[in-house]
Amino acid sequence: MKFLRASAFSIVLGSVTATTLAAGMLAGVFAATPAQAEARLLVDAQTGKVLQAENATYPWYPASLSKLMTLYVTLSALRDHRITSDTLFTVTRNAYAQAPTKMGFPIGTQVTVDNAIKMMMVKSANDMAVLLAEGIDGSIDKFAEEMTLTAQSLGMTETNFVNPNGLPADGQITSARDLAMLARALLHQFPQYSFYWHIPAIKYGKRVVRNYNPLLGRYPGADGMKTGFICAGGFNLLATATRGNKQLIAVVLGAPSGAQRAVTAAEMLESGFTQNPLSWLMPSLGNVDDLKPINVAPLNLKDEMCGRHRHHEEETDADDEALANSAGDTNSQFSVLLSALRAPSAKNANLLSDLAPVEPILVYTGPTRIPGAPVPAAARRPVVAASTGPLPHPAPKLKPKPKPKLAAKPKT
Repeated sequence: MKFLRASAFSIVLGSVTATTLAAGMLAGVFAATPAQAEARLLVDAQTGKVLQAENATYPWYPASLSKLMTLYVTLSALRDHRITSDTLFTVTRNAYAQAPTKMGFPIGTQVTVDNAIKMMMVKSANDMAVLLAEGIDGSIDKFAEEMTLTAQSLGMTETNFVNPNGLPADGQITSARDLAMLARALLHQFPQYSFYWHIPAIKYGKRVVRNYNPLLGRYPGADGMKTGFICAGGFNLLATATRGNKQLIAVVLGAPSGAQRAVTAAEMLESGFTQNPLSWLMPSLGNVDDLKPINVAPLNLKDEMCGRHRHHEEETDADDEALANSAGDTNSQFSVLLSALRAPSAKNANLLSDLAPVEPILVYTGPTRIPGAPVPAAARRPVVAASTGPLPHPAPKLKPKPKPKLAAKPKT
């Protein structure tokens, strides 16, 4: 943490005082209480070396970062031939009932595994996470159990899951340390699927949705992975970036706004890519696997994030959804709105550029389309159910028009 690094730096310079030593001892005693309501971790993706850590092992509510484990379990099922990317799963009443953000497809709609993953990762669609969970394991409970067991097998000792999408639940817990370990597992075990976590945008019918990750297309080298927000956990982001042969993982949990989490992640990544001439003076923070867990209850930021004077709603990625909806389908409108809300400090204004136009990836419902085959009429005119409100009513049945009576032939 910052304080411990500063203390060690003072020792190297030979300026240790009794006050510094006493403060360091107190910091160890009260380590379970974070100095600020935010957790940060910067890790070298290849080696696992920790480059920066603040409250990195403090338990946290992950929000939609949970979907990274849903992705990991789904990719594991693909690897083990339990499913294929063309496997069709059906939207159930349970999937349809999930809170936004979501695709809102009507009950009975079929979606391939490939399309469901794309919608889940780009739009953070909660209903698609449930569709994958129920399709793979039959129920949310069984899939959440597999998520937790998988986390344990990866060494994520502070993690527990009760749902696949990260919607508010007391038992949905992780830490910055565990999330960095999950990111490394995805990068090392499934490099052939890396496009799933850096798709710039998806297009369904006429609707275009840009990836909620605020660094993609705006920070040089950014190539993943996911955002998340609930009131209890604040604004979360797991970002990866690559320059040359160096790839970094930055985890930001509990940021006060979507704008701030983007700038913070960019600052962390920039510090990791920039060679510090005094780095040899700094003590080693070790490997991410060696960070010691803290056995305390997760910090609950609900009052700070969603109190009377805050507008955020209690749902995953609420602000990201609002930005996307306010922007419409044009990249220029979205760029202006996001840039206005970002408002970074002057010294870091150049870390994030404005959004540039991107080519969205086509997503659709129904079976996998064979290249060159004609697109069915139903697929050309997709209908997306409303994200909220009652179930859609079936189309009214039209009564057939009565056939005109023929005039009776005259008797002869």
